[in-house]
Amino acid sequence: MERTIFAYNDVQIETLSQGRGPVIVILPSLGRAAEDYDDVAPRLTAAGFRVLRPQPRGIGASKGPMDHLDMHAFAADVAAVLDHEQAGPAVVVGHAWGSQPARMLAQDRPELVRGLVMAAASAGKLPPESTEKPYGRLREAIDGAGDLSLPEAQRLRYLQQAFFAPGHNPRPWLTGWFPETHRAQAHARNVTPVDAYFAGGTAPMLDLQAQFDAVVVPDIFKPMLGERVTVSVIPDAGHALAPEQPAAMSEAVADFARRLYFTGR
Repeated sequence: MERTIFAYNDVQIETLSQGRGPVIVILPSLGRAAEDYDDVAPRLTAAGFRVLRPQPRGIGASKGPMDHLDMHAFAADVAAVLDHEQAGPAVVVGHAWGSQPARMLAQDRPELVRGLVMAAASAGKLPPESTEKPYGRLREAIDGAGDLSLPEAQRLRYLQQAFFAPGHNPRPWLTGWFPETHRAQAHARNVTPVDAYFAGGTAPMLDLQAQFDAVVVPDIFKPMLGERVTVSVIPDAGHALAPEQPAAMSEAVADFARRLYFTGR
């Protein structure tokens, strides 16, 4: 694995890159880093892909303005990396919050995106007939899991409740939280209209759901976006997904990427 740093305008983005072959980009969850996919990336490279993992601003060597950002700004960071690497159009995996800049990228720069993987992705919309409030009952757990001021035991309970499937050890996510990045990304989500990125342009999409995802309301994309969406469910996984089922996640992403790269559909 190599770490490269690319600067554009007043932004600097560190990217973890490894492997050779068609490109898969992975964008991480809210306030978390590219290292969350250390078990996923080598499986994808073994399957014949090159994996790029741009670090979000505020993590590692990535830096830039952190105030008043919208989703277009985070998508532009990824676009700059793909332009620099001459790596588009690529398959872009957006995990949880990462699904939002992934879709924004496909909307703003469609020539860079061959396909989208929405991994444990919060769609941002609900079916018209739904009365459920996304995140409402889990807001305390979602926010508390990354609150480093709380006792470890309480954070472990929150992590288990919001992010991990029953019987899985949430301890791997005790670390790896970046509060400043979390704040900037949450602001971008709040100020960017969902309709600006919801559809993700017209790129083929894999809705990769986790069986025990306590955060995401499932089965939103296909009813709204139609036949361009393929649905797959990973058993015995929660919202964290990657540390719980890295092999199953990698296999699903690789199968989708092969279909797009080698059959064009």
